[in-house]
Amino acid sequence: MADADTQSSARDYRDTVFLPETPFPMRGGLPQKEPLILEQWGDLYGRLRAQRQSENAPLYVLHDGPPYANGDIHIGHALNKTLKDFVIRSRFLLGYDVDYVPGWDCHGLPIEWKIEEQFRAKGRRKDEVSKAEFRAACRDYAGKYIDLQRDQFKRLGVTGDFANRYATMDFSSEAAIVAEFHRFKNSGQLYRGSKPVMWSPVERTALADAEIEYHDHVSPTIWVKFPVTAMSDDHPDDLLAFRNPTPSIVIWTTTPWTIPANRAISYGPEIAYGLYEVTAMEEGLEFAPWAKPGDRLILADKLAEDVFKAAKVAAWTRVYDIDPSGLETAHPLAALDSGYGFSVPLLAGDHVTDDAGTGFVHTAPGHGADDFEVWKAHGHHEVPDTVDPDGAYYDHVPLFAGLKVLETEGKKTGKFGPANGAVMERLIEAGNLLARGRMEHSYPHSWRSKAPIIFRNTPQWFIRMDTPLDGPLKSGDTLRETALNAIDDTAFHPAAGKNRIRSMVEGRPDWLVSRQRAWGTPLAMFVDKQTGQPLHDPEVDARIVKAVAEHGADIWFTAPDADFLGAHDPARYEKVEDILDVWFDSGSTHAFTLDPRLPENGYAGDRPAHWPADLYLEGSDQHRGWFQSSLLEGCGTRGRAPFKAVLTHGFTLDEKGEKMSKSKGNTTDPLTIIKESGADILRLWVALVDYSEDQRIGKQILQTTVDAYRKLRNTVRYLLGALSDFDEAERLTDYDQFPPLEKFVLHRLHELDAQVRAAYADYRFQDVVRPVLEFCAGDLSALYFDIRKDALYCDRPDSLRRRAARTVMDAVFMRLTAWLAPLTPFTMEEAWTTRFPEAGTNCARVIPDTPAEWNNPAEAERWAAINTVLEVVNEALEVARRDKLIGGALDAWPTVSAPAGTFAPFEGLDAAEIFRTSGAELAESGDAVAVTVALADYPKCARSWRRVPDVGSDPAYPDLSARDADAVRYWDQTHG
Repeated sequence: MADADTQSSARDYRDTVFLPETPFPMRGGLPQKEPLILEQWGDLYGRLRAQRQSENAPLYVLHDGPPYANGDIHIGHALNKTLKDFVIRSRFLLGYDVDYVPGWDCHGLPIEWKIEEQFRAKGRRKDEVSKAEFRAACRDYAGKYIDLQRDQFKRLGVTGDFANRYATMDFSSEAAIVAEFHRFKNSGQLYRGSKPVMWSPVERTALADAEIEYHDHVSPTIWVKFPVTAMSDDHPDDLLAFRNPTPSIVIWTTTPWTIPANRAISYGPEIAYGLYEVTAMEEGLEFAPWAKPGDRLILADKLAEDVFKAAKVAAWTRVYDIDPSGLETAHPLAALDSGYGFSVPLLAGDHVTDDAGTGFVHTAPGHGADDFEVWKAHGHHEVPDTVDPDGAYYDHVPLFAGLKVLETEGKKTGKFGPANGAVMERLIEAGNLLARGRMEHSYPHSWRSKAPIIFRNTPQWFIRMDTPLDGPLKSGDTLRETALNAIDDTAFHPAAGKNRIRSMVEGRPDWLVSRQRAWGTPLAMFVDKQTGQPLHDPEVDARIVKAVAEHGADIWFTAPDADFLGAHDPARYEKVEDILDVWFDSGSTHAFTLDPRLPENGYAGDRPAHWPADLYLEGSDQHRGWFQSSLLEGCGTRGRAPFKAVLTHGFTLDEKGEKMSKSKGNTTDPLTIIKESGADILRLWVALVDYSEDQRIGKQILQTTVDAYRKLRNTVRYLLGALSDFDEAERLTDYDQFPPLEKFVLHRLHELDAQVRAAYADYRFQDVVRPVLEFCAGDLSALYFDIRKDALYCDRPDSLRRRAARTVMDAVFMRLTAWLAPLTPFTMEEAWTTRFPEAGTNCARVIPDTPAEWNNPAEAERWAAINTVLEVVNEALEVARRDKLIGGALDAWPTVSAPAGTFAPFEGLDAAEIFRTSGAELAESGDAVAVTVALADYPKCARSWRRVPDVGSDPAYPDLSARDADAVRYWDQTHG
C-alpha cells in the first residue's frame, strides 16, 4: 500500500487505496454505551413477542425460578439470569415466541430476621409488634429489593416481561398459593402428624430437607450403661443371678441431651452380641476410669474392643452369647429421680448396624426419625415432649428443667448450651457413664442461620408421599410414584440431574409444609376441634381465597373467623396460623404465573403461555429445592411435573477453586464488573465456561475473557470497515463465480450454522461461542482476511475477486451478528445499528438461512492441506524477518519444495497470494515440506508494495503493477 513517507513516486496513491472505514470504535466503551442501548431498546421484550406472534411463531415458555428479594445481586444471580437470557434470546433467534416472566420469592426467614433487627434497633421486641405491622414491614422490605434487583438484572441485559413480574407476596399470588394448598387439603393428601422434625431453635421453626446444609461440627460422645432389670425365659439363668454383678447394655451417642427422652434401646437382629466381663483396667491413668473389674457389659462382638479401648479397659473375657430380644433395662437416670422409673424395652430395628458405636442404638422417639419409626412399629404410641421451641427442656423434664440444648441469643448463638454437660454429670452421679469423648463429624445446620439444628417431636402438617390417592393422581398411584414417573418423562441438562433428583424423591419423607413463623402464606384452613380434621367446605375455601386476593394474606390473621366460616360455628373450629414452607410458595409459582395466561383458560391477551413450561433453569442445589417442590406441587395437583425439561448449573468459585466468602475477601461483584468492563464481558465469561460444572472467576480469568472479547470485536470491526458502502449491485449471486477461498469460507459458515443452531437448541452455549471464536481467530483473521486484504484494498471495486470477497464478508457479518446476539447483545446491537441504522434492532432477527450449496467438504479438505504447507512457509518467513533478510512478506519470493502430490490443492490458485508474498515457486522434491526464502528481485509497486515483474508495464503508471495501474485508472475515471 502507498505511504507518502516511504514512496518516491511523484504521486501519492493513498486516496486510491480502498481502506476500511467505520465509526465502530476499536475500544468497546461498554460501561458508557450499554445504558444508551438499553434506553434505545425500551420495551424490547414486548416488541419481540408482538413480532413473533405476528409471524405465527411457535411458543416457548421458560418459567423463572424466583431469586430471593434480599440484597444486591451476586455472581450466582448473574450466572443464573445470564443463562436464562441466553435461552430467551436464542429462542427468539431460532424463531420462537418466548414467554418469560421474571419473579421474586419474598416470604421467609431472611427477611423476618432483617425486620426483627430493625425493630430491635428501635427498642421493640418482636412479641411487642403486631403481626399486621410486622408483616407490613416485611412486605415493604421485599418490595424495595425487588425494584433494586430488577434494575440490576436489566442492566445485565436480561430481557423479559419485567412490567408484569410476579412476586410470591403479591395478593393474587398469595391467593393462588392458598388455593393450591386447598387442593392438597381437599384431596386427602394433607395430614397433621406428631413426629420428630428438623427444628431450628435459633429460628423457632421446623425446617425441611431443602433448608439444611451440612458442616463439620464437634459433638460430645458418651458411652452409657443401661442396667438390665428383666429378661425372658430363654436367657441364661445366671444373667441376673444375685451372685453376679448386674449386666448393662451399653449405648453410644453424640447427643447426650437426648438421654432424658430415651424410651427404648434398638438392636440389630442379625448382629452377634456377647456378655463381656471386665477383668483389668489400664494403669498409670491421670484420672479414675468409670469402669472397674467385674463390670458386666453387653456389646456387639465386632465393636467390643473399641468400646473397651474408649473405657480404658485393659483386659476382659467373653462370657457367652446374648440375644437382646426379651431384655428390659432401667433408665440410666432412674436412681436419681422417680420420673425416670419406667422400664426401657429392647426393640429390633433394621436401622441398627455394627459399623460404629456399640451395636445398640439409644432410642428417643421424640428426637430421631429412625427412633420414632421403630418405636411406633413396636406398638408404642405416646411420644414424650422433652424440648420446647427454644431448644430448652420443658419444666416437666426431671433434673433438667429449663436447661438449653443450644444457645439461641447473644454471642454464643448456635453453640451448645448447658444441657449436654448437665446430663453427663448426672450420668456420672448415677454411676452409668462408661466413657466420653469428642468427635468431629458432618452435622445438619440451617442454611439461613448457619446454626445447628435438632430433631424435635412437634405437631406439624405434612403432605403424604406414599398413600394411594385418586383425584389428580392416577387412581392407585401415590405422590411419590407420580413424581418418579414425571422425572422419567423429563429431559435433564445435564443428564446426570435425573438420577440425582430421582434418588432424592425415592428416599424423601413426607413433605413437611408447616412453619411456625410470621412472614409467609398461611395454611389458611380451619380444623375441627373434635375430630382434628381439616374442614372441607368449598364455600369456606372460596371465601378465604377471595379475601386473600383482595386484601393479601394478612387478612387471615386479622379478620374474624366468622367472616370465613359462614354458617359454621366458630367455636367448633381452630384457625391454623402456621405459614407454609416457602418451598411450597415457590413450588406453586407455575399456578399463578402460567395458568392465568393459558388460552384454554380463556386468556386472550398478547402474552400467552402454555403449561407445562418448556424449561426450568436453576443451580444444581435446586434438585432438592425448587425443582423438587415444583415437581411435587404439580404432581399433587395436576398429576405431572410443571416442566418438560430441567437445566442445572454449578456454582461459581474464585480463581483458586475456593468457595466465595465476604470474610475471605475473595468475592467477585457482578455490578463492579459491569461498571468497569461492561455487561457483555460478564456475559461472555458465562458463555465461555462449562456452566454444568462449578466455574471459576477472578481478575485473571476476566482478563482472558476481555482478550476473547477483543478478538470478536475486532473481527466485527474489520467486517464493518471492509463492507463500507457495500450494496446489492455489488453482491455476487452465482455460487460458481466464487473463488475457492470464498467457497471455503462459505463452507465454514454452513458448518457453523448447523453447529450453532444445534448448540442453542440443546442449551450448549459454550459450543456456540468457542467455535465462533476459533473461526474468527483462525479462518478469518489468520487466513481469509490476511489473504484478501490485498484484493480488498487494491483491486478495482468491480473486480470479481473483490466482489466475491465483500459478498462473503457480508454473509459472515450477517451470521456473526445473529449467532452472537444472545451472548453479547450490546456489542452485536452496536455493530448492527452501525451498519444498518434504520433496520431496527438486531435482537429481532432470526438466523439467516444458509444455502445447501455452500456445503463443500472438498474445499474444506483442500484448505486443510494448504494450511499444512502455509504453516511451514509462515515459520520460514518469520525466521527471514528475524534475520533481517526481508523487511516484510512482500519482500520475499520463497521456493517451497515438498513430496509429490503435496501441491495438488494449490492447482488453479496463486501460491504467492496464499503466502502473502510477491511471488512463490513450488517444486516437488524431498520427503518433507521445505522453504527457501529469497528476496523478490523486482521493482516495488508504489501502491500495493508488491515486487512483481509487471511493475511499469503500463506507461501511464510506470511505478505501478498492471493490476494497480488498472485500479488507479478506474479510480481516476470515476473521480473526475
